[in-house]
Amino acid sequence: MHKIKLITDTTSDLSPDLIEAHQITMVPLYVNFKEETYRDLFELNPKNMYDLVQKKGFLPKTAAASPGDFYNVFKEYLAEGYEIIYTGIGGNFSASLTSANTAKKMLDSTKIHLVDSQNLSSGSGLLVLKAAKFRSEGDSAEMIVKKLEAIRSRVRSQFVIDTLEYLYKGGRLNALSAFMGTMLRIKPIIKVHNGLMAVGKKPRGNIRIGIDLMIRELLELEDRVDEDFLMITHSLADEQAVYIKQELAKHNLKIKHIYETAAGCVISSHCGKGTIGILYIEKE
Repeated sequence: MHKIKLITDTTSDLSPDLIEAHQITMVPLYVNFKEETYRDLFELNPKNMYDLVQKKGFLPKTAAASPGDFYNVFKEYLAEGYEIIYTGIGGNFSASLTSANTAKKMLDSTKIHLVDSQNLSSGSGLLVLKAAKFRSEGDSAEMIVKKLEAIRSRVRSQFVIDTLEYLYKGGRLNALSAFMGTMLRIKPIIKVHNGLMAVGKKPRGNIRIGIDLMIRELLELEDRVDEDFLMITHSLADEQAVYIKQELAKHNLKIKHIYETAAGCVISSHCGKGTIGILYIEKE
């Protein structure tokens, strides 16, 4: 079997159990509260981050993993005789991929392979899990990379946002839109595809309306959904995650593994508390 090390970053929102089970190495991004810097998940969890936002009255800035972060990790596993595959947050959403590429050039190694997931959160995580599956089946690093690049455009990532506060404070929504959206109780559905983020439907009322729309879309695609993995990823929305799992259990879905995972600090700082998503891969 090929000796392959899978590396991702903390924005892939994979649970500790999945990280351990598949022997995946995580590189952290950063969360900055002015003079205070924390490594995502390593030094700060989402609950504590939200507490800091409440205490300080402003949102943190986020920063990519540095070339040095990747250099140290890559160098360690090259020294142990591994080929390396890194896939994490998409290149359009963070400079982390650029940092990884800089580290690769510094090490001048043909055994480091970088895959732009063109996605974020557990949309990237799905590709990491696929890579682990392909590795267990005996694929070479080159073959795994080719398969991931063929799959990435079929990753379906969608999230319903419970509060517009973080989009507004983060500069992604102007004051008037935030005010009107809050007054009308709009819960926008954000979709990520091929490296682009867009607003889908804009249901009004309880967040369950948006969740039901995501579930309905999944069920309409049921026969075309890849059977290996489906992710339910959220930022402190445990009750809604239970609801989704209960609703999906009513249908005879053929999906082998449905995982609930928590969004890390970087993802949570942009979308806000209560955000929840359903992510999966569509078949060819």
